[in-house]
Amino acid sequence: MSDQQQPKKVSLAEAMKQKLAEKKQQAQQQGTAKGNQSTKVLKSQNTKKPNNQRRRTGGS
Repeated sequence: MSDQQQPKKVSLAEAMKQKLAEKKQQAQQQGTAKGNQSTKVLKSQNTKKPNNQRRRTGGS
């Protein structure tokens, strides 16, 4: 692994871009094999319970 890091130093932003590109390629390769199952069903935010921390703690 250290051999790969030695030739040139890569900034954190550049490294993240490379990782994202690799992930996208893998997702495309896997997506063709098993279809579009990786997408999650979106949940309505209106069903979330409100944060009642102030009422519980007696905040001002």
